[in-house]
Amino acid sequence: MILVTGGTGFIGTHLLEKLAAKGESVRALVRRTRTPRALPAGVETAYGDLASGAGLAEALRGSDAVIHLAGVTKALRREDYYTGNVRATRQLAQAMAGRGIRLVHVSSLAAMGPATGGAPLAEDAEAHPLTHYGKSKLDAERVVRDLAPDAVIVRPPVVYGPRDTDVFQLLKSISKGMVLEIAGGERWFSAIYVKDLVEGLLAALTAPRAAGRTYFLAHPKPVSWRQLGAAAARIMARTPRVVTVPFAVAYAVGACGELWGRLSGKPGIVSREKIAEARCMAWTCDTRRAAQELGFVAPTSLDAGLAATLAWYKEAGWLTY
Repeated sequence: MILVTGGTGFIGTHLLEKLAAKGESVRALVRRTRTPRALPAGVETAYGDLASGAGLAEALRGSDAVIHLAGVTKALRREDYYTGNVRATRQLAQAMAGRGIRLVHVSSLAAMGPATGGAPLAEDAEAHPLTHYGKSKLDAERVVRDLAPDAVIVRPPVVYGPRDTDVFQLLKSISKGMVLEIAGGERWFSAIYVKDLVEGLLAALTAPRAAGRTYFLAHPKPVSWRQLGAAAARIMARTPRVVTVPFAVAYAVGACGELWGRLSGKPGIVSREKIAEARCMAWTCDTRRAAQELGFVAPTSLDAGLAATLAWYKEAGWLTY
């Protein structure tokens, strides 16, 4: 039995669908809500709360593996990152102690910080996260290494694909004919198509050599935001206007995004911390360890991944082009 946390999120829905299609015994940990989300046929539901630890013992019953996807990526208060990422991970690891269960802990490239010196980051590079999100993900990794030393830690970079709502904001802007860019030059990043990431998670789950190891899961070829914008514009037959803004202006927009989040009660993708991350010239990682030890190389190119993603958005009515 494989227990999945965060199964109702963007990546989690794709993971549950893949596991169900493979005929795996899979259980999803979900919180009780008034309007529970539907899970794929054959997926068991386990109710629990990671922050408090309620229900975890029962959710882990009969499990031989856990893929821990749940976490907080956007928050109104910095404390929420540490509750959702660090405390929740500690509760899970403590509940798993002594059960002989394999853990795949999904962290983030943000835990390491941006690449410097022109070279993609290796897994063992010195960590220098910029934001509370990144710092909380790094703290969660340390909890995992302390309480579950044989766990596999994976660090995805930018993840895109059907159902994503973050990269979608850029694609939506392109579809409407405008792109905002922070002044200072072309910025590079590693990325992975969500269905490729799912395959990488399953490789981390099953590879004997992976125990106690950490991996970047990404397409081996970094891309720039300009390349992504150009590819998306080409697929949508758009010629967007590129508006370049100084960092100070972008930072002010981030502050306005935070204010709107507090007023609406819902954190958004735009914040001062996100703008600080976007200012960095490179968020790139070295994928050779995953290729050598997991046999995993993400196959989907940016053009192919964007084409599939945009087709889904169009069919779902999220975009018109």
